Order: sequence, then structure tokens, then C-alpha cells
Amino acid sequence: MIIWQPGQQINNGRFIIQSILGTGGFGITYKALEPSTGKLYAIKTLNSTMQLREDFGDQQVKFINEALTIKGFDHKYILKVYEVIQEGQLFGVVMEYIDGVTLFKYVQNKGQLSENEALLYIDQIGQALEYIHNKGQLHRDIKPENILLRQNKQEAVLIDFGLTRSLATKSMTNALTEGFAPIEQYRRKGNFGPHTDVYALAATLYYLLTANGLKQEGEICPVPAVNRKYDDEPLPEPKHYNSRISQRVNNAILQGMEIEPEKRTATVFKFRESLGLVSSGNPGEVELKSAVGMDYTRLRDLLKAGKWKEADEETARVMLAVAKREKESWLDVKDIDNFPCADLRTIDQLWVKYSNGKFGFSVQKRIYQSFGGTREYNSGIWDKFGDKVGWRKGGYWLYYNNITDDKKAPETEGHLPFRGCKGGLGGCWGDFYGVSSLASRLVNCNI
Repeated sequence: MIIWQPGQQINNGRFIIQSILGTGGFGITYKALEPSTGKLYAIKTLNSTMQLREDFGDQQVKFINEALTIKGFDHKYILKVYEVIQEGQLFGVVMEYIDGVTLFKYVQNKGQLSENEALLYIDQIGQALEYIHNKGQLHRDIKPENILLRQNKQEAVLIDFGLTRSLATKSMTNALTEGFAPIEQYRRKGNFGPHTDVYALAATLYYLLTANGLKQEGEICPVPAVNRKYDDEPLPEPKHYNSRISQRVNNAILQGMEIEPEKRTATVFKFRESLGLVSSGNPGEVELKSAVGMDYTRLRDLLKAGKWKEADEETARVMLAVAKREKESWLDVKDIDNFPCADLRTIDQLWVKYSNGKFGFSVQKRIYQSFGGTREYNSGIWDKFGDKVGWRKGGYWLYYNNITDDKKAPETEGHLPFRGCKGGLGGCWGDFYGVSSLASRLVNCNI
């Protein structure tokens, strides 16, 4: 049995073990330092229980094959896997180290989350699951313990793939998590599919919104699927524990946690749609919704053609029109705080879609919050944001005419949209108050 100890050098001295980050049903994860670069990594191996099994060799091959599958994943809400290393008879998977706390511990410390915050994390993990499913894989162990929140950021990352399997695999999974595992994981021949992860994602949202109520009634998780199926134990609706949950979200959770797969929400996209996180219709098209009847056809066409500067100016035009501020030609904080969510979502989705995720208000929000940005002014954070999105060069803020043109697409993530009104430095949202207010409004709108 091999357990690496703090201070131990592995892989010919390339890494030094710092501590144990955690253990699970299959693996043990270590924090490790690479002295040559000063970088920290997480390294996962099979744990002592697995090492003592007679089929340890076969299990280790399976473990490495799954790691190689995950290594091919490239998504901002999925933990990055870099490589496989060997130390004696034990193989380790070198992964991104994230300084943060699991969603489970976060809720334990903070208490149940607001609907807006819970939906933010569920939407992020939902996007990660859609990416996994599109690659023909299932996760099969979605739960708060397997979701990590980056420190000082509202960003969730899926961190544990111990049960990841191909969609084609129909055999029983030997390990599961009570309260979050669907009924098919208890069966010898389960009807697995995207709906399997939908159940666990819905159960995770159930927990995030009801943790206080569950605790008061002596429960630690939603009623296990096997109890509901074979003991006729009912699943209380989420509003039973938290009356502030909206009816839409309450119903979406219950539909996502239907016992039988055939009755359950079929895909993660449909689940996100039922929560109001994505537009209905063809997931490949952006529905041009507006709460005030604004026509976004021209903005869509400009973005589709890659006419970035014209699209930026059209964004300014439609936003001023929506807010009825054409005469003033600028938006103040109150205008942004009250900007219709439907319109903000449409504008953002158009930018995100036609830039392949490079541009958009939600991209800027993620970058701004990644530096710890809030509504309170912080010159250091604001300068870092400006440097990151290319609004500053050489320590100086750029004027609008120097920001972009249509000769080539800007390379910097989050560079656009920028212009919010006529003239001046930054425009209506290209300044601290615009960006900070937009970030806050996006959170409130679940964008």
C-alpha cells in the first residue's frame, strides 16, 4: 500500500508532495509543488482501498484510461488534466490545482444559497455537462462535493471524474452517492444517458436551495431515489424547505428528479431551459427576445459578419434605445441596474455566440470577478481588468478609436463590447461604474 507523505519527492524529484487534499471512494488527491517552476498541482492516484484489491492492476488501467479521456476536455468549468506520471507501481494524474472550497463546504459555512447564486453555479456546471455529453461521456457523480468554487470568484468547476463512463456503458456502477444518484445507478442494467446527470444536477440544486431546511428536519441530502422507488418515501418539493424558491425553479427541480428516466427531463440543455437559463427553441440559435420590442436583427447580422466595430456601435444604439436615453447618449448606474434582463441576455448571447465565447458582457463579468471585482471601486483590480481585456496598454487607458477596428478580429478575450455612448473615454459601460454595474445586473439576471 502506497501513501505519499508531505515532503516526499516523486517522479525523479520533479514534484514534492505538500499535503493530502482529499480522499474518495476510488482515489486520493495530493497537493504537489513543482520546484522548477514554483507551480502547484493536484495529483490523484487510486487510494489504499483500491490498492489492496486483487484486481488493482486492472483498476489502475481503467483509472488511467479515464484520465486520458478527461485530458482531452477543454472547458473553463472542468478541471484541467495535464498528464499521467508514474512513481514505482503507482500511477498519478497531474491536474490543475485550484485554491478554493467545495460547494458542499461553502453551503455548510454559508447556509443555503439564494436562488440567483445557486442558478449561477448550476448553469456553469450544466454547461460543463453539455460539453461532456457532446463528447459521448457521462459524469455519473454530480454532487456538491465534486464542485469546487475558485477562491474570490463566482466560478464553479467540476473536479472529480471518478465515475465518468462512456454513454455506451450500460453496466451497473458499483459506487454512487445517496441522495444525488438516480434510480438507474442502483440497477444491474441501468438506462443511462444525459438524463442520468440531469437527476444529479437537479438534486444538487435542490440541496443548494434547501440546506437549512433539510438540516432543521434532520436530513443531510434529498430523499434517495431508492427510498422513493421501493419504500414509497415522498420527495418534499423544494418550496417545503424554502418558501422563497420561485415556482418555475421548484417545478424544474422536481421534473429533473423524476424517478423513472423516461419521465425525467431528457437533457441538461432542457433542464437549463426549464430553469430559464437559456432561450427556448433551437439551442444553436439565439432567440431575439426583448421586453420592450427592440429589434436585434441588425446586431445579429453585424456580429455574424464579423463587423466588430459596427456591432459595438449598434450595441450602444440599441441599449440607449431600450433605456430611452438616446437624447442623453449615455447610461448611468440606475439605467444599468434596471436594464431589462431579456434584452441584456439577448445582446450577451449574440456576442458570445458569434465570437465563439471570446466576447460578451458575461465574459467581461467573469474576468472582472476573477480579480475580485465588486461594485466597490478598487484601482488595482480595475487596472488589472483593463490590462486583461486590452483596454489599457503600457499602463495607459486607450481611447475608443484605438480600441478596435473591423480590419481584423481583436485577439483579447473580453475586449468587446466596449462603446456605450458618443465620445469620451470608455463610453457608458467601458468604465468602472459601467462594468461593475453590468456585472451586478448580470448576476441578478442569471446571465
